[in-house]
Amino acid sequence: MPQLLLESVRIAYGTTEIVRSLDLQLEKGQIGCLLGPSGCGKTTVLRAIAGFERVREGRIDIHGVTVSSAAHHLAPEQRKVGMVFQDFALFPHLSVADNVAFGLRSHSPEARRARAADMLSVVGLSEHAGKYPHQLSGGQQQRVALARALAPDPELLLLDEPFSSLDVELRTRLAAELRDILKARGITAILVTHDQQEAFATADEIGVMKGGQLLQWDSAYNLYHKPATRFVADFVGQGVFLPGTLRGDHEVELELGVLRSEFPFECEDDCPHCARDQHVDVLLRPDDIVHDDAAPLRAEVMCKSFRGAEFLYTLRLASGLRVMSLVPSHHNHAIGEFIGIRLDADHVVAFRHPETRSDVVAAHA
Repeated sequence: MPQLLLESVRIAYGTTEIVRSLDLQLEKGQIGCLLGPSGCGKTTVLRAIAGFERVREGRIDIHGVTVSSAAHHLAPEQRKVGMVFQDFALFPHLSVADNVAFGLRSHSPEARRARAADMLSVVGLSEHAGKYPHQLSGGQQQRVALARALAPDPELLLLDEPFSSLDVELRTRLAAELRDILKARGITAILVTHDQQEAFATADEIGVMKGGQLLQWDSAYNLYHKPATRFVADFVGQGVFLPGTLRGDHEVELELGVLRSEFPFECEDDCPHCARDQHVDVLLRPDDIVHDDAAPLRAEVMCKSFRGAEFLYTLRLASGLRVMSLVPSHHNHAIGEFIGIRLDADHVVAFRHPETRSDVVAAHA
């Protein structure tokens, strides 16, 4: 039995459809994430799970119990769901310990104190129990908000852009810490974010949303290497689309050379194989382009971004098209310099040109 199940969920405000026929599920102890640009419907889905929004069609189950459907709506306080908000929502007049214990009003004073102390220990803030929120850093305040959400022992934890107000380095560190805490306690959780690095660092399964639709619910690895749609390919990670021509069921020819797919390229449901000489766009990630001084193919360095262990180079090919390449940082080339490159792509992902009635064209090697 999944801990969280959404089946054919539709949410609308009047005649405006916000979420369309959304399906996903999480097993107990799994961490999921809804990832997408602003306005795609991801926060609306989270609010519907929490009980703050009603569904027009479909159903939402938590631990086998239907909490939302077109005919049934369980109140938020009856769902055994914890929530961490974007702005932390801490009470400034309460101490850290009292903030954590706030949702435990049915417990005895002794039980409340003990539970708050336990949760503060989990998030590493035991020594700050007597302080007030304004005396803590942003990262510490976020940990207090997490401890408060965990204190009532929810069956499901919901996190709405929990790190968006923090700086990039702190977000990355807290995302990893959050995952460790949730995994150690076997807590099922779902996170909403527009930050893919945050999603990658935290979640087991990630759903990419666009225009109220869930385009792909998958692991971070598959979203990056095996995107189901062109939007997913473009939204997740970095990459460029290079024009190519199919030379058979398994081969596509590019300016950089020929790529071979382990599986046949697929074009349409009623046409299992693409036509020879079909024009496609091939997705190339920076790690697909390898710097090789011995390679006969040369490209001009147009931009460079130092990342410590590596450079991210933007390179111009002879045709004028550009690709990106991740290169170890001891290869420090100047703007305008020509360097040798070769193609080394393990996963071949191609899409029809936008003007055709398309979507994914290729299988993955």
